[in-house]
Amino acid sequence: MKSYQINFIRHGQTEANLQGAYIGVTDVHLSPKGREQLLKISDEQGYPRTEMLISSPLSRCLETCDAIFPSQNVTLNGAFSECNFGDWEGKTATQLAGEPKFAEWLSNSEKTPPPNGESGADFTRRVCRGFERLVNSMMTSGISSATIVTHGGVIMTLLAVYGLPQAHSYDWRMGCGYGYATRITPGLWMRDKVIEVYNTIPYSPEINN
Repeated sequence: MKSYQINFIRHGQTEANLQGAYIGVTDVHLSPKGREQLLKISDEQGYPRTEMLISSPLSRCLETCDAIFPSQNVTLNGAFSECNFGDWEGKTATQLAGEPKFAEWLSNSEKTPPPNGESGADFTRRVCRGFERLVNSMMTSGISSATIVTHGGVIMTLLAVYGLPQAHSYDWRMGCGYGYATRITPGLWMRDKVIEVYNTIPYSPEINN
């Protein structure tokens, strides 16, 4: 039976990543070092090529696509944007430590959104709907492979929901420029909505989650 390949790659490093700031929907650019790191990974280890390249519409993801897939057309998909941190965008945990709402969010982010932001439940619902639409469109269109360049939170959430082996979202964390390779078997997908996470990107001997 035909299977489908979907790769997840986290965007390259930004200055805000180094600062530990929440930058969900803030449209920051890759740092010069971040772009350099992507090019080094591409030259020394390589990224897998696929039929379809999909990106979050935010600049750090588009610039990542340009660095590692310079000759491939990109399809933008807002479903794969990072979580909206509302009034906390651009701030660090240290700066927010005295806010009662921040403590409440840390203890129950699923139900508690940041002020003017997105709750964990709403974020999960958005990215899962987008992912299921993508999988279903691949199965009906005949496209057998795709790469999604997106954000760490998106990847961790999707693999926690659909990934095999089963793991908590935190266990699926990855560095900037890295990600996971997954395989979808139609029978398993239609029955259980699961995907097999079989390797890291760039490829390594075993999954290190």
